[in-house]
Amino acid sequence: MSNFEGEREGIWDEYDWERFLQQQDQRTEKYMELLEKYIDDPQRDEIIAREMGWTQILGDGDWSAEVDALLDEDWRLQDQETPDSAEQQLSETFEDHILYRAAFALTVWIDKLFDQNASLQNEPAAIKLATHAALASAKLAAALSDDDVDELGMTIAYLKRALKAITVSLDSASKLLSEKLIGGRQYSVLQQRLFQVRDGIITLMGEYRGEWRRRFGSEGFRG
Repeated sequence: MSNFEGEREGIWDEYDWERFLQQQDQRTEKYMELLEKYIDDPQRDEIIAREMGWTQILGDGDWSAEVDALLDEDWRLQDQETPDSAEQQLSETFEDHILYRAAFALTVWIDKLFDQNASLQNEPAAIKLATHAALASAKLAAALSDDDVDELGMTIAYLKRALKAITVSLDSASKLLSEKLIGGRQYSVLQQRLFQVRDGIITLMGEYRGEWRRRFGSEGFRG
């Protein structure tokens, strides 16, 4: 599984998917850096395409599909016929899940916290809290949108990323309290909501890992 740019072979576990997702992250970061660097250059598109290795599309001047695929976090939906059908399918598969609802409620609560205290919008710890809470929700949506037998590894990899994002949010919340940017009561509610999502992710990861062992046996699992 050394070449993730090529065709997939066999069933990937969570570690194969994690390596693939890391590769996608690196390519996304590279694209964003190039876009920022050459934003005002009249030859921007050609330069970025060349730097990204999209040499096969340098001549036709239309590489929006490459960019969309690179930047779309839910890249698994590319085969859906329309955005509407993709949105409908997602809503049927993850929006009713209790863990996703808890994560979404967390982001709503944080938004209300910002509304009550506008100064938080300029605080790095508060921004990190909100950003990573939203990121955790997005990763959960990706994880819960497909539990196909061949993609359990991908589901677990997304759950691990959601867990990492929630951990960052927990650290940010503690910093807000220590800097007296939020009160003890606000922190207590925030911490409770964060732990609810964190514990739910840990539990779900255990369940999916157990299902992996049931389907593929312990030899196919490295965790």
